[in-house]
Amino acid sequence: MKVGLISDVHANYPALKAVLADMPSVDRIVCAGDVVGYNPMPSECVTRIQGIVSTTVQGNHDRTVETPDEYRLNNTAYAGLKYAQQALSDTQRQWLQNLPETTTIADGEYLLVHSHPENRDEYVFPRGFPELRPYLDDYSGIVLGHTHIQHSATIDDRLIVNPGSVGQPRDGDPRAAYAILDTDTNQAVLRRVSYNIDEVYHEIVVEDLPTETGERLFDGE
Repeated sequence: MKVGLISDVHANYPALKAVLADMPSVDRIVCAGDVVGYNPMPSECVTRIQGIVSTTVQGNHDRTVETPDEYRLNNTAYAGLKYAQQALSDTQRQWLQNLPETTTIADGEYLLVHSHPENRDEYVFPRGFPELRPYLDDYSGIVLGHTHIQHSATIDDRLIVNPGSVGQPRDGDPRAAYAILDTDTNQAVLRRVSYNIDEVYHEIVVEDLPTETGERLFDGE
Protein backbone atom coordinates (compact mmCIF):
# COMPACT_ATOMS: atom_id res chain seq x y z
CA MET A 1 0.00 0.00 0.00
CA LYS A 2 1.16 3.54 -0.81
CA VAL A 3 0.11 6.23 1.65
CA GLY A 4 0.58 9.96 1.16
CA LEU A 5 1.72 11.62 4.39
CA ILE A 6 1.06 15.29 5.09
CA SER A 7 1.25 17.37 8.24
CA ASP A 8 1.22 20.95 9.53
CA VAL A 9 -0.71 22.48 6.64
CA HIS A 10 -1.34 25.57 8.78
CA ALA A 11 -3.96 27.20 6.56
CA ASN A 12 -1.55 27.53 3.63
CA TYR A 13 -3.78 26.59 0.73
CA PRO A 14 -1.33 27.29 -2.13
CA ALA A 15 1.18 24.95 -0.48
CA LEU A 16 -1.47 22.28 0.03
CA LYS A 17 -2.57 22.50 -3.61
CA ALA A 18 1.03 22.19 -4.77
CA VAL A 19 1.61 19.10 -2.64
CA LEU A 20 -1.54 17.40 -3.88
CA ALA A 21 -0.69 18.20 -7.49
CA ASP A 22 2.85 16.86 -7.06
CA MET A 23 1.90 13.72 -5.14
CA PRO A 24 2.14 10.49 -7.17
CA SER A 25 -0.70 8.01 -7.15
CA VAL A 26 -1.38 6.67 -3.66
CA ASP A 27 -4.00 4.44 -2.10
CA ARG A 28 -4.87 7.02 0.53
CA ILE A 29 -3.67 10.22 2.19
CA VAL A 30 -3.36 10.81 5.93
CA CYS A 31 -2.66 14.00 7.87
CA ALA A 32 -0.69 14.27 11.12
CA GLY A 33 -2.51 17.38 12.28
CA ASP A 34 -2.44 21.17 12.41
CA VAL A 35 -4.65 21.83 9.43
CA VAL A 36 -5.13 25.43 10.60
CA GLY A 37 -3.15 28.19 12.31
CA TYR A 38 -0.75 30.96 11.28
CA ASN A 39 -1.80 31.45 7.65
CA PRO A 40 -4.96 33.04 6.19
CA MET A 41 -6.80 30.22 4.41
CA PRO A 42 -8.09 27.89 7.15
CA SER A 43 -11.53 27.27 5.66
CA GLU A 44 -10.16 26.29 2.25
CA CYS A 45 -7.68 23.89 3.84
CA VAL A 46 -10.24 22.23 6.10
CA THR A 47 -12.60 21.72 3.17
CA ARG A 48 -9.88 20.20 0.97
CA ILE A 49 -8.55 17.98 3.75
CA GLN A 50 -12.05 16.72 4.49
CA GLY A 51 -12.47 15.86 0.84
CA ILE A 52 -9.24 13.99 0.11
CA VAL A 53 -7.73 12.76 3.40
CA SER A 54 -8.87 9.45 4.84
CA THR A 55 -7.50 9.96 8.36
CA THR A 56 -6.53 13.13 10.25
CA VAL A 57 -5.36 13.51 13.84
CA GLN A 58 -5.71 16.66 15.91
CA GLY A 59 -2.78 19.04 16.18
CA ASN A 60 -2.30 21.64 18.89
CA HIS A 61 -3.54 24.46 16.64
CA ASP A 62 -6.59 22.44 15.61
CA ARG A 63 -7.37 21.90 19.28
CA THR A 64 -6.93 25.52 20.37
CA VAL A 65 -9.01 27.25 17.69
CA GLU A 66 -11.66 27.59 20.39
CA THR A 67 -9.16 28.83 23.00
CA PRO A 68 -6.63 31.04 21.17
CA ASP A 69 -5.70 32.87 24.38
CA GLU A 70 -3.52 29.87 25.20
CA TYR A 71 -1.11 31.32 22.63
CA ARG A 72 -1.40 34.94 23.76
CA LEU A 73 2.39 35.14 24.29
CA ASN A 74 3.11 33.96 20.73
CA ASN A 75 1.92 36.76 18.47
CA THR A 76 1.95 34.89 15.16
CA ALA A 77 0.28 31.78 16.58
CA TYR A 78 -2.31 33.81 18.48
CA ALA A 79 -3.20 35.95 15.46
CA GLY A 80 -3.56 32.91 13.23
CA LEU A 81 -5.82 31.14 15.70
CA LYS A 82 -8.00 34.21 16.22
CA TYR A 83 -8.32 34.52 12.47
CA ALA A 84 -9.21 30.84 12.09
CA GLN A 85 -11.78 31.07 14.86
CA GLN A 86 -13.59 33.79 12.89
CA ALA A 87 -13.06 32.38 9.39
CA LEU A 88 -14.14 28.80 10.02
CA SER A 89 -17.76 27.76 10.09
CA ASP A 90 -19.28 26.21 13.20
CA THR A 91 -19.26 22.85 11.42
CA GLN A 92 -15.58 23.16 10.52
CA ARG A 93 -14.59 24.12 14.05
CA GLN A 94 -16.57 21.18 15.41
CA TRP A 95 -14.79 18.86 12.98
CA LEU A 96 -11.43 20.04 14.29
CA GLN A 97 -12.54 19.56 17.90
CA ASN A 98 -13.69 16.01 17.19
CA LEU A 99 -10.44 14.84 15.59
CA PRO A 100 -8.65 12.09 17.55
CA GLU A 101 -5.26 12.84 19.06
CA THR A 102 -4.00 9.36 18.21
CA THR A 103 -5.08 6.66 15.79
CA THR A 104 -3.67 3.96 13.54
CA ILE A 105 -3.46 3.62 9.77
CA ALA A 106 -2.83 0.81 7.29
CA ASP A 107 -4.90 -1.79 9.14
CA GLY A 108 -3.35 -0.88 12.47
CA GLU A 109 0.25 -1.27 11.33
CA TYR A 110 1.29 2.35 11.91
CA LEU A 111 0.65 4.78 14.73
CA LEU A 112 -0.45 8.28 13.64
CA VAL A 113 0.00 11.17 16.08
CA HIS A 114 0.73 14.88 15.87
CA SER A 115 3.47 15.16 18.46
CA HIS A 116 4.70 12.71 21.08
CA PRO A 117 2.56 9.55 21.35
CA GLU A 118 2.20 9.98 25.12
CA ASN A 119 3.25 13.51 26.09
CA ARG A 120 0.89 15.80 24.20
CA ASP A 121 2.53 18.77 22.42
CA GLU A 122 6.07 17.58 23.14
CA TYR A 123 8.37 18.21 20.19
CA VAL A 124 10.13 15.10 18.92
CA PHE A 125 13.07 16.33 16.85
CA PRO A 126 15.08 13.96 14.63
CA ARG A 127 17.67 13.41 17.35
CA GLY A 128 14.86 12.19 19.61
CA PHE A 129 13.50 9.56 17.22
CA PRO A 130 15.34 6.68 18.99
CA GLU A 131 13.43 7.56 22.18
CA LEU A 132 10.18 6.56 20.47
CA ARG A 133 11.26 2.95 20.08
CA PRO A 134 9.43 1.76 23.25
CA TYR A 135 6.13 2.92 21.73
CA LEU A 136 6.56 0.80 18.62
CA ASP A 137 6.45 -2.76 19.92
CA ASP A 138 2.99 -3.22 18.41
CA TYR A 139 3.58 -1.25 15.20
CA SER A 140 5.71 -1.25 12.08
CA GLY A 141 6.20 2.49 12.46
CA ILE A 142 4.96 5.87 13.57
CA VAL A 143 4.01 8.98 11.62
CA LEU A 144 4.17 12.30 13.44
CA GLY A 145 4.55 16.03 12.80
CA HIS A 146 4.66 19.13 15.04
CA THR A 147 8.33 20.08 14.61
CA HIS A 148 7.92 21.10 10.94
CA ILE A 149 11.21 19.29 10.27
CA GLN A 150 11.18 16.58 7.62
CA HIS A 151 13.01 13.41 8.62
CA SER A 152 12.74 9.64 8.63
CA ALA A 153 14.68 6.91 10.37
CA THR A 154 14.53 3.15 10.82
CA ILE A 155 15.23 1.82 14.29
CA ASP A 156 15.11 -1.93 14.93
CA ASP A 157 13.17 -2.35 11.68
CA ARG A 158 10.59 0.18 12.86
CA LEU A 159 10.01 3.28 10.72
CA ILE A 160 9.68 6.72 12.25
CA VAL A 161 8.77 9.48 9.81
CA ASN A 162 7.90 13.15 10.02
CA PRO A 163 6.76 14.21 6.53
CA GLY A 164 7.62 17.80 7.35
CA SER A 165 5.32 20.79 7.11
CA VAL A 166 3.17 21.51 4.09
CA GLY A 167 2.48 25.09 5.06
CA GLN A 168 5.31 26.31 7.27
CA PRO A 169 8.60 24.37 6.91
CA ARG A 170 11.20 25.08 9.58
CA ASP A 171 14.15 23.10 8.28
CA GLY A 172 15.68 25.79 6.09
CA ASP A 173 13.94 24.63 2.91
CA PRO A 174 10.94 26.83 2.01
CA ARG A 175 9.39 24.24 -0.30
CA ALA A 176 6.28 22.44 0.91
CA ALA A 177 7.09 19.06 2.43
CA TYR A 178 5.36 15.70 2.38
CA ALA A 179 6.20 11.99 2.17
CA ILE A 180 5.08 8.73 0.60
CA LEU A 181 4.91 5.66 2.82
CA ASP A 182 5.23 2.21 1.25
CA THR A 183 3.79 -0.21 3.78
CA ASP A 184 5.04 -3.24 1.83
CA THR A 185 8.68 -2.22 2.22
CA ASN A 186 8.21 -0.17 5.42
CA GLN A 187 10.04 2.76 3.83
CA ALA A 188 9.20 6.42 3.29
CA VAL A 189 10.25 8.72 0.46
CA LEU A 190 10.58 12.35 1.53
CA ARG A 191 9.46 14.86 -1.09
CA ARG A 192 9.45 18.67 -1.57
CA VAL A 193 7.62 20.93 -3.99
CA SER A 194 7.80 24.66 -4.68
CA TYR A 195 4.69 26.82 -4.45
CA ASN A 196 3.75 30.49 -4.79
CA ILE A 197 4.83 31.98 -1.47
CA ASP A 198 4.12 35.49 -2.74
CA GLU A 199 0.44 34.58 -3.01
CA VAL A 200 0.31 33.57 0.63
CA TYR A 201 2.26 36.64 1.75
CA HIS A 202 -0.15 38.89 -0.13
CA GLU A 203 -3.13 37.34 1.64
CA ILE A 204 -1.38 37.66 5.01
CA VAL A 205 -1.00 41.40 4.41
CA VAL A 206 -4.58 41.78 3.13
CA GLU A 207 -5.99 39.99 6.18
CA ASP A 208 -3.78 42.03 8.54
CA LEU A 209 -1.97 39.05 10.00
CA PRO A 210 1.60 39.57 11.31
CA THR A 211 4.04 40.08 8.44
CA GLU A 212 6.46 37.80 10.29
CA THR A 213 4.11 34.93 9.47
CA GLY A 214 4.73 35.53 5.78
CA GLU A 215 8.39 36.48 5.97
CA ARG A 216 9.38 33.20 7.59
CA LEU A 217 7.90 31.25 4.68
CA PHE A 218 10.54 32.59 2.28
CA ASP A 219 13.36 31.20 4.44
CA GLY A 220 11.72 27.98 5.62
CA GLU A 221 11.96 29.04 9.25
